Amino acid sequence: MNRMAKRAAAALGILVGLALLALLGYVGYLQGQYYRIPDNTVLEVARPQTEMLTTGASYTAVSCNLGFGAYGPDYSFFMDTGEMTDGTPTRGIHGRAESREAVLANTNAALETLTALDPDLLLLQEVDENAFRSFRVNQRQMTAEAFPDHSHTWGENFHSAFLFYPFTDPHGDTKAGLQTLSRFRVDRAVRRSYPVDESFFVKFTDLDRCFTFSYLPVEGTHRQLVVVHSHMSAYDVGGTVRARQLELLRQVLSEEYRKGNYVIVGGDFNHALYGTAHAFASQQTFPAWVQTLDDTDLPEHFRFVQADNGFTVPTCRGADIPYTPGVNYTTVVDGFLVSDNVEASAENIDSQFAFSDHNPVQLTFSLAA
Repeated sequence: MNRMAKRAAAALGILVGLALLALLGYVGYLQGQYYRIPDNTVLEVARPQTEMLTTGASYTAVSCNLGFGAYGPDYSFFMDTGEMTDGTPTRGIHGRAESREAVLANTNAALETLTALDPDLLLLQEVDENAFRSFRVNQRQMTAEAFPDHSHTWGENFHSAFLFYPFTDPHGDTKAGLQTLSRFRVDRAVRRSYPVDESFFVKFTDLDRCFTFSYLPVEGTHRQLVVVHSHMSAYDVGGTVRARQLELLRQVLSEEYRKGNYVIVGGDFNHALYGTAHAFASQQTFPAWVQTLDDTDLPEHFRFVQADNGFTVPTCRGADIPYTPGVNYTTVVDGFLVSDNVEASAENIDSQFAFSDHNPVQLTFSLAA
C-alpha cells in the first residue's frame, strides 16, 4: 500500500472512530436524560374552584387530543405507517410541526371549537408545554387561559431528550402532558403510571404513559366523582403493552367503584372502541396497530358510552398520509366509559380533522342519587 493509500485509510479509520464515539456519547446522553415519574404522584390543582357537583343535574365533559398543534389536514407523522389497498406502503414524513404559525393556528382553532362547547370538564391529550416539535408554543398555558373559570391539573407524560430523528426533520426534546380542566371543585388529583415498553431504544421515543385521577366531591353525599383521564400506548403492535395498561386500569376502576364513588374515564384509548374497527370506508388496509376494546374488556359495573353518531363520525385518522375523506383509515379511539351509577350519552364532534388527527368527543352525564 502506497503512502497516499495509507493516509486515506488512516483518515477513514479516524472518521469511523469519531462517529462511533459520537454515537456512544449520544446514547449515553439519552440514557442520562431518561427517567420515569414515580407512580401515585400527587398533582397540583391550580386555580381551584368552589362550586360542587350535585346528583340529578346534567353536566358535560369533552375529550380532545390536540396532537401538539401539528396535525392540520396536510400533515403526516414519521412514526405512522400504513398500506393502501393496492399494496403501496405509506409512511408519514414529519418529525415536528411544519411551523410555529401552524401550531398556533391549529391550537387556536381547537380552542375555538372547545370553548364553543363550554364543557364543565375538559380532558386534553398531547398538550405541549415546552417542545422542539411544536416550536416552543406553550399549549399548557394557552389551554388554561382559554378556560379562566376552570381549575387545571397537569399530568406530565412525555419528557424526552433531544431525538435526532428523522434526520431531516428531528422530533427534538419534548415536555408534554395531559391537561384536565374542571368548572367544579376538585379535592385531590393523582398521577398513576401505566406500564410501558422499556426496551432500550423504544423507551427513548415512547411517552411516559399515565392516567390521572381527579376527585370531585358531590354535594349532599359522602361520595365523589372520580374523573380518570387516560392516554394509552399507540405504537404497540400486537397490543401487549396496552393489555398490561388495561389490566391496571380495570383494577383501579373496580377499587373506586367499591368505595361507592361515581367513575368517568375519558381520553385517547388508542384502541378501536365498541366495534368501530371496520366501521368506516377507506382506501387503506387494516392497520397493524389497531386493537379493539368493548364492554367485555371492562370490569363489572362499567360500560363504554357509544356516541350517538359513533358509526358515522370517526375520532381518529391515520397520519401516515395527509387527510382525504374516504381515503385514510379512520376509527373511534376517543371517548368515555362510565360506572353504572352515571347516566350518560355521547356525541363525536365532526371537526373534519381540521386542527388535529383526532375529533373531540362530548359526554353529557348525570349522577344517580
